[in-house]
Amino acid sequence: MQRWRAPVATAPVDAQVAVPGSKSLTNRALVLAALSDQPARIGNPLRARDTELMAAALRALGAQIAAEPGPDGGWRVTPGRVVRGPAEVDCGLAGTVMRFVPPIATLTATADQPIGFDGDPRARERPMAALIGALRAVGATVDDGGRGQLPITVSGGPEVRGGAVRLDASASSQYVSALLLTGARWPHGVAVHHAGPPVPSLPHIEMTAAMLRRAGVAVTEQTPDRWVVAPGPIQLPDTTIEPDLAGAMPFLAAALVTGGRVTVPALGPTTLQPAAQLGEVLEGFGATWSYEPGGLTVTGPGRIRGLDADLREIGELVPVIAALASLADEPSTLRGVASLRGHETDRIAALATELTNLGGAVAETADGLVIEPRPLHAGVFASYSDHRLAHAAAVLGLAVPGIEVDDITSTAKTMPDFADRWQAMLS
Repeated sequence: MQRWRAPVATAPVDAQVAVPGSKSLTNRALVLAALSDQPARIGNPLRARDTELMAAALRALGAQIAAEPGPDGGWRVTPGRVVRGPAEVDCGLAGTVMRFVPPIATLTATADQPIGFDGDPRARERPMAALIGALRAVGATVDDGGRGQLPITVSGGPEVRGGAVRLDASASSQYVSALLLTGARWPHGVAVHHAGPPVPSLPHIEMTAAMLRRAGVAVTEQTPDRWVVAPGPIQLPDTTIEPDLAGAMPFLAAALVTGGRVTVPALGPTTLQPAAQLGEVLEGFGATWSYEPGGLTVTGPGRIRGLDADLREIGELVPVIAALASLADEPSTLRGVASLRGHETDRIAALATELTNLGGAVAETADGLVIEPRPLHAGVFASYSDHRLAHAAAVLGLAVPGIEVDDITSTAKTMPDFADRWQAMLS
């Protein structure tokens, strides 16, 4: 672990901050390229732990993924003709790896070539049962020891046909995306029907559908909570990954905390990420935001208002949103994010604990947090090996001297040089 003292802002931030490529888009592009009928180049990919784990997993199943020269750190992906096993896949703590890759493993040519999946200790606690059931429904063999969690082994064969799948995806939208990404390679395609409480992070399913269409796959949302992918070829063209909106969030939040201005280049109105929902949250806190020729710009108001919002569609941003709410001058209620209890850590409980330890008044609810602003004091903010919690602590540290993150290396999951970029923003 590497403890890090968050720097304090001594003046309003006025910065242009370039952030790496989107993790969500990079890993979807890697999967589609590995399943394609043709090689593809992925430009400006995120090069961090989660995406390196995805690349390693796809290599284990037969794809060739090689770095290419050039300033954007691109990858050239050559798909394997047959998904191969036996193999062991390290998922780390990456939800996209543990959920997107097992459906690909069902494409193994014979049932005696199992592919094993395991990861970090916390990965063994993250929910997988609904996806495991779905893979069995399409004809795969999955051994989970009755746990509904990692470790698992998956094997396929001619009995894997795809078709209709009914599942409860209220724990993670990644279950739906996982089935859609591989669906075109199953003989009957896939028709996914969600039955249960609302699916969180719906924009990520829309992102998946948009990328499938770019790869020539026929995908439709016939009715709410029902998605259909037709069988057929996958032909991902060369793809350039746009900057990561979730990675940009702490930098954009700095504009609110300091009453300043931050621009993230190359984020525009055609983004596949949920920028509109983020904009609504920023406006709720009192900020203004706009797309300009240089990118997405956020300007802080000089004070932070309280927020009452359903954040179901942008749950990944809640840690930084909670930090902003703790620095506001009015109470806030954050709702609709019960699924955060199954992320890298129980983010709801972790935020309540760490903010309270710094002097905040925070109450957990079944699906979120109620935050009554109080003067905060110096202290150590535990990251729980969760990059988004480390981001929240950095935002708090802009206004509260003496905030320390117990393990800043947790940010390597999506931005290995986060601490350097953060300091550069303030320079």
